[in-house]
Amino acid sequence: MTTTTRALAHPASPLKRITSVAKLHFANPWTTLGLPWIILGTIFVLSLTVWGLIYWAASPAARTNVLDGMEYGGSSLFIFVYMMVVAIQAISITFPFALGYGVTRRDYYLGSSLAFVILAVIYTTGLTILAAIEKATNGWGMGGTMFAPIYFGDSALERVYVEFVLFLFFLFFGAAIATVWVRWKASGVVVFFIVVGAFLVALIALATFTESWGAVGESLVSLGIVGVVSWSLVITAISAVSGFVLLRGATPRNAV
Repeated sequence: MTTTTRALAHPASPLKRITSVAKLHFANPWTTLGLPWIILGTIFVLSLTVWGLIYWAASPAARTNVLDGMEYGGSSLFIFVYMMVVAIQAISITFPFALGYGVTRRDYYLGSSLAFVILAVIYTTGLTILAAIEKATNGWGMGGTMFAPIYFGDSALERVYVEFVLFLFFLFFGAAIATVWVRWKASGVVVFFIVVGAFLVALIALATFTESWGAVGESLVSLGIVGVVSWSLVITAISAVSGFVLLRGATPRNAV
């Protein structure tokens, strides 16, 4: 029995139980810390290759326009979506295991939430360091942009905030999806995405029929990237609360 499973199996202080659950999510660091960085590194190497081909193929006079277009590179967006997958796997796999060791649903969800915040801090820190190197080297010497695209903000502080909030959004949204899975399995997930899809279609239809797209665009511009991303905290909070509520009604039997 590992240290983590022993901590789960034997009663301890609430804080100890919560941190033990958080450690449980890092028991297999390959899926949470290894594979994401390897894939991101592979994407980075491929991006460097493409940037090099473009940079050396363009004439010196045309390079300015080419480099300006690279500010909108979005290769690093993969890591945010992958964190949603990590959260889904984390909840669906470890929930029945943790309850088998007598962990309460409350302690499990608080520990899982702590693990998600830690992951958000780790990946935000990593991307921030890479963005700083990217800026200092003028896009790796070729004007390429992967870790500091313009829509992450202009300053380092803005990028840290935007990335951290986005990581929280995808992690807790993924956790909400996972709680639907452990509660109602595939049928519940299908219904969940149907409801989400219908809601998005309704919003698009409302903006279209009321001819409000111009106002929507102006609002987004006035809010700026920080303001727009800050609104995602509402969805993150709803996802976190709904995930906890749904998980309270799930049992090890229907989670297996």
